Amino acid sequence: MSKLPSWFKQEIPDTATLDRAQRLSQSGVRTVCQEALCPNLSFCLRRRSFTFLILGNTCTRNCRFCAVGKSANKTLCLDRGEPARVAKAVKDFGLDYVVITSVTRDDLADGGAEIFARTIESLRQISANIKVEVLIPDFAGRILSLKVVLDARPHLVGHNIETVKRLYKDLRPEADYQLSLDILKKIKEIQPLIATKSSIMLGLGEGEEEVITAMQDLLNSGCDILTLGQYLPPSKSHYPVKEFINIEQFEYYRVIGLGLGFKSVLAGPLIRSSYGAQELYESTIISN
Repeated sequence: MSKLPSWFKQEIPDTATLDRAQRLSQSGVRTVCQEALCPNLSFCLRRRSFTFLILGNTCTRNCRFCAVGKSANKTLCLDRGEPARVAKAVKDFGLDYVVITSVTRDDLADGGAEIFARTIESLRQISANIKVEVLIPDFAGRILSLKVVLDARPHLVGHNIETVKRLYKDLRPEADYQLSLDILKKIKEIQPLIATKSSIMLGLGEGEEEVITAMQDLLNSGCDILTLGQYLPPSKSHYPVKEFINIEQFEYYRVIGLGLGFKSVLAGPLIRSSYGAQELYESTIISN
């Protein structure tokens, strides 16, 4: 399945978009948009909708769908200057809604929770009006690490299950489906009023019933917002796409998700976990 359907066509980046990409590169910050080869890169740059990547650009896990660099047992450093650089970039670009994510750092005692918290605090020093969404790893189940992030009071916390339970062994051998659900549930136990979000990639060989079961599992864990998008392999060495989900099927899943009880569902071929993040957060808060 090498030929992409027509709905994956993207606009050619304009001058402003290319300028923003260059400014980001020169600012010393990373975005998951660039590191993970997101197909929406030009679209999001044009809208000044960035997802900043902290804790370096090398992950300690080996998920077969992800383009981010892997550690391969290398010793990784911890850059304590990242929070300040992210805050400066946010100020320079005049952002009022910021999404922060990270690689997984199982080599760190706290999984990187302190850097998450310091980044949020650095943004608050710019303006108390900046809204912050974080997309966190599972912290290997460390509740104290999760609490460090929550104590910094982000507006929304996301944690992705990525795929259905059956495919975890092949796709996420070092992750755990139930642990991810437990993390989402624990967020609500610690801060019941905080908005939570998760994401599922489709086209990996999952069945319709498995997708609906994953939706229900997320709801049972207190997840408020769901995004569903098409998996696209970053290279030929990554897990192959099994199927291109058509737009009608994505709409079917969106309707099912809303019917099950999610406060908001965004579904489509190009949807990613932080796609339209500000609009999705605001519509969820307003409607609920």
